[in-house]
Amino acid sequence: MKKSRFTESQIFAILKEGESGVMTVPELCRKHNVGQSTYYKWKAKYGGMEQSELKRMKELEEENAKLKKMFADVSLQNVALKDIIEKKAVKPVDRKELAQYAVIHHGLGVVLACNALGISRCTYYYQPKLVDDSEIITAVSKLAQKHTRYGFRKIFKRLRYMGHGWNHKRVYRIYCGLKLNLRRKGKRRLPTREPEPLTVPAQANDCWSMDFMSDSLYSGKSFRTFNVIDDYNRESLAIEIDSSLPAERSIRVLDRVAEYRGYPKRLRQDNGPEFISHKLELWAEFHGIKLDFIKPGKPTQNAFIERFNRTYRNEVLDCYLFNSLTEVREITDSWMVEYNYDRPHESLNDLPPKEYERLDQENSLNI
Repeated sequence: MKKSRFTESQIFAILKEGESGVMTVPELCRKHNVGQSTYYKWKAKYGGMEQSELKRMKELEEENAKLKKMFADVSLQNVALKDIIEKKAVKPVDRKELAQYAVIHHGLGVVLACNALGISRCTYYYQPKLVDDSEIITAVSKLAQKHTRYGFRKIFKRLRYMGHGWNHKRVYRIYCGLKLNLRRKGKRRLPTREPEPLTVPAQANDCWSMDFMSDSLYSGKSFRTFNVIDDYNRESLAIEIDSSLPAERSIRVLDRVAEYRGYPKRLRQDNGPEFISHKLELWAEFHGIKLDFIKPGKPTQNAFIERFNRTYRNEVLDCYLFNSLTEVREITDSWMVEYNYDRPHESLNDLPPKEYERLDQENSLNI
């Protein structure tokens, strides 16, 4: 549209002068050097208006133009977003690619595209400076191939020891890009434990308790003990000693004890890896034994064996310096005989476990 050389205020003044009747229309047009047709167009548009109304109309026209532009921008953004709505964009690089797609294929302005995708114009125009990482890739790959169980920290320290001064963040980025991360073994989730309340059984073989202990020889070599007691009279049924005691070994010990005592109805234990093994579960199911697990972090729910462990440690493990596993077994076997037949037990009316069992059986027969 051609721009007029008269402002709206000047046009309004010319019309007011014509309405006053001082001059005829031809004389007025000659005075201001405009055509009569232009004068009548002005009169049709602005005739009868006041200065304030003219200003208000101008503001409305400007506001209407802004609204039209905003509507056009929003419509264009809406069309572009509908096209890319299924494309998931999380990283800034992905959003930058979608913004470029909207600009190229939908004619969207850079500003509108950046606002729609939530990125700045600096990100849109940024051109990364590519760095040659081939030397780092080669060094990291060689170490990872040679030492398959090395994680990032060990590899990075080896690189520093070899004299490389690369930044740890740069090395870690390449380490992750090569997908060399070691798989972390997740912790086995335990089911909800609701053990039966700790009570003294009415007879032998109702419930056994078992647990592991650890100590070391005079040479510093560590060993473990597998302790089993009967909750009825706190009798020590077995103390197996070795440097390693897997679940299969524990099952053999329980079978050996059951040969002369019979199998128990229940076994109370904590959530150690040997006790939650699938092999022990199958063994217990085969013999009709209920495995009664305590809650994790609640050793008081297995108090009978915990009290026995304390006694065993105070009277055996902490009293001797063992030179070999054979010596540990000999001293332990001798102590078990004394514990079961001679040592008074406070919770058993100061009677040894075997004597308490004998008297309890005699009382049952007399009744």
